[in-house]
Amino acid sequence: MEKLMYDYESVLVVSAKLGEEGAQKVVDYFKGVIERHATLNSIDDWGKRTLAYEIKKETEGYYVLYNFTSDADFPAELDRRYKITDGVLRSLIIKKDEKEENAAKTEKAE
Repeated sequence: MEKLMYDYESVLVVSAKLGEEGAQKVVDYFKGVIERHATLNSIDDWGKRTLAYEIKKETEGYYVLYNFTSDADFPAELDRRYKITDGVLRSLIIKKDEKEENAAKTEKAE
Protein backbone atom coordinates (compact mmCIF):
# COMPACT_ATOMS: atom_id res chain seq x y z
CA MET A 1 0.00 0.00 0.00
CA GLU A 2 1.33 3.42 -0.98
CA LYS A 3 1.86 5.96 1.79
CA LEU A 4 0.16 9.33 1.49
CA MET A 5 2.51 12.25 0.96
CA TYR A 6 1.97 15.70 2.50
CA ASP A 7 3.61 19.10 2.07
CA TYR A 8 5.39 20.57 5.09
CA GLU A 9 7.46 23.59 5.92
CA SER A 10 9.99 23.83 8.68
CA VAL A 11 11.71 26.88 10.13
CA LEU A 12 15.02 26.32 11.87
CA VAL A 13 16.85 28.87 14.04
CA VAL A 14 20.52 28.05 14.50
CA SER A 15 22.74 29.67 17.14
CA ALA A 16 24.80 32.64 15.92
CA LYS A 17 27.52 31.55 18.35
CA LEU A 18 28.44 28.80 15.87
CA GLY A 19 29.49 31.44 13.37
CA GLU A 20 28.45 31.48 9.73
CA GLU A 21 30.44 28.35 8.85
CA GLY A 22 29.15 26.36 11.82
CA ALA A 23 25.56 27.40 11.15
CA GLN A 24 25.95 26.36 7.50
CA LYS A 25 27.11 22.89 8.62
CA VAL A 26 23.92 22.48 10.68
CA VAL A 27 21.77 23.73 7.78
CA ASP A 28 23.50 21.33 5.37
CA TYR A 29 23.13 18.43 7.82
CA PHE A 30 19.36 18.91 7.97
CA LYS A 31 19.20 19.40 4.21
CA GLY A 32 20.78 15.95 3.88
CA VAL A 33 18.39 14.41 6.43
CA ILE A 34 15.37 15.81 4.58
CA GLU A 35 16.71 14.71 1.17
CA ARG A 36 17.23 11.13 2.44
CA HIS A 37 13.73 10.78 3.91
CA ALA A 38 11.58 13.19 1.86
CA THR A 39 11.47 15.30 -1.28
CA LEU A 40 13.08 18.68 -0.62
CA ASN A 41 11.14 21.29 -2.60
CA SER A 42 13.08 24.41 -1.59
CA ILE A 43 15.36 26.03 0.98
CA ASP A 44 14.99 29.69 1.83
CA ASP A 45 18.00 30.97 3.78
CA TRP A 46 16.93 34.10 5.66
CA GLY A 47 20.38 34.65 7.13
CA LYS A 48 21.32 36.14 10.48
CA ARG A 49 18.49 37.95 12.26
CA THR A 50 17.86 39.45 15.66
CA LEU A 51 15.62 37.20 17.73
CA ALA A 52 12.28 38.58 18.94
CA TYR A 53 13.28 37.55 22.46
CA GLU A 54 16.35 36.08 24.10
CA ILE A 55 16.72 32.29 23.77
CA LYS A 56 19.38 30.55 25.89
CA LYS A 57 21.01 33.97 26.51
CA GLU A 58 21.35 34.59 22.76
CA THR A 59 19.91 37.53 20.83
CA GLU A 60 20.75 36.50 17.22
CA GLY A 61 20.27 33.40 15.12
CA TYR A 62 20.44 32.08 11.56
CA TYR A 63 17.00 31.40 10.10
CA VAL A 64 16.30 28.78 7.41
CA LEU A 65 12.99 27.68 5.88
CA TYR A 66 12.74 24.17 4.38
CA ASN A 67 9.78 23.17 2.18
CA PHE A 68 9.45 19.43 1.70
CA THR A 69 7.05 16.62 0.86
CA SER A 70 7.02 13.45 2.96
CA ASP A 71 4.86 10.82 4.57
CA ALA A 72 3.21 11.59 7.90
CA ASP A 73 5.88 9.79 9.97
CA PHE A 74 8.96 11.80 8.94
CA PRO A 75 8.20 15.18 10.65
CA ALA A 76 8.30 13.52 14.09
CA GLU A 77 11.74 12.07 13.33
CA LEU A 78 12.96 15.43 12.00
CA ASP A 79 11.69 17.18 15.14
CA ARG A 80 13.49 14.61 17.30
CA ARG A 81 16.75 15.31 15.46
CA TYR A 82 16.25 19.08 15.83
CA LYS A 83 15.92 18.66 19.60
CA ILE A 84 19.10 16.61 20.03
CA THR A 85 21.34 18.68 17.73
CA ASP A 86 23.69 21.19 19.35
CA GLY A 87 23.28 24.71 18.02
CA VAL A 88 19.56 24.49 17.24
CA LEU A 89 17.80 27.24 19.21
CA ARG A 90 14.25 26.75 17.88
CA SER A 91 12.43 24.76 15.24
CA LEU A 92 8.93 24.54 13.87
CA ILE A 93 7.38 22.03 11.49
CA ILE A 94 3.92 22.62 10.06
CA LYS A 95 1.80 20.71 7.61
CA LYS A 96 0.66 23.02 4.84
CA ASP A 97 -3.08 23.44 4.46
CA GLU A 98 -4.38 21.90 1.22
CA LYS A 99 -6.77 24.83 0.71
CA GLU A 100 -3.89 27.31 0.83
CA GLU A 101 -1.83 25.19 -1.58
CA ASN A 102 -4.68 24.97 -4.08
CA ALA A 103 -5.22 28.75 -3.86
CA ALA A 104 -1.51 29.38 -4.46
CA LYS A 105 -1.49 27.04 -7.46
CA THR A 106 -4.56 28.80 -8.89
CA GLU A 107 -2.90 32.22 -8.47
CA LYS A 108 0.24 31.01 -10.30
CA ALA A 109 -1.86 29.63 -13.17
CA GLU A 110 -3.59 33.00 -13.74
